[in-house]
Amino acid sequence: MSENSPARAPFDIVGFDLDGTLLDTSPDLAAAVNHALALAGRPLLTPAEVEPMIGGGAKEMLRQALEASGGCEPDAFRGYYKEMLRHYEAHVADLTRPYPGAVDALDALAAQRVKLAVVTNKFESLAVKLLGLIGLLDRFETVIGGDTLGPGNAKPSPAPITEMIARCGGGSAVFLGDSTYDIMAAKSAGIPAIAVSFGFLHGPVEALGADVVIDHYDQLLPTLARLAA
Repeated sequence: MSENSPARAPFDIVGFDLDGTLLDTSPDLAAAVNHALALAGRPLLTPAEVEPMIGGGAKEMLRQALEASGGCEPDAFRGYYKEMLRHYEAHVADLTRPYPGAVDALDALAAQRVKLAVVTNKFESLAVKLLGLIGLLDRFETVIGGDTLGPGNAKPSPAPITEMIARCGGGSAVFLGDSTYDIMAAKSAGIPAIAVSFGFLHGPVEALGADVVIDHYDQLLPTLARLAA
């Protein structure tokens, strides 16, 4: 290796959850939820109130939002759910932005020839559209959504993590996330899990049981080196 070559990374593959880990999607998700709540005649929610509802997929997010003001009958729920998805697809990247330091971290990992991936419980089509509009899609080897592998195979199932590793050609891997779904999926797949403290947390970040916690993306590369030591 020449003096100007980047150091070899400690992991072959680094996977990222999307909402609350790589991107702050809360303003656009809250707007979509509020569109449905307004149709239902319910009180609107702030992005901060919606954040703890994110992580288990769009349907679970809306269910929690409606439960906060009295619940909803199944037939009515289906209509509100379709309207929420329609609104979100049309406004998926209006206010969503990468977390501070995230793009620099992706650049640094790419320079080390690390294969990057996204595994999210968001529908694959929405994740791909969002990453494309944000200008990040071409950085990832694969994008796996909550519906990619069929029913029952979204996080916390290890299936999408295992699929991520396979699609990236195998090798050592680590996964970053902000929810119990992320950490459980990574651990069940037998790889280290990193929790981000700035995500859409449901409680103390330490309670997620990750191998390590980072508070900013400038800590990612040193953390990866320590994990692999």
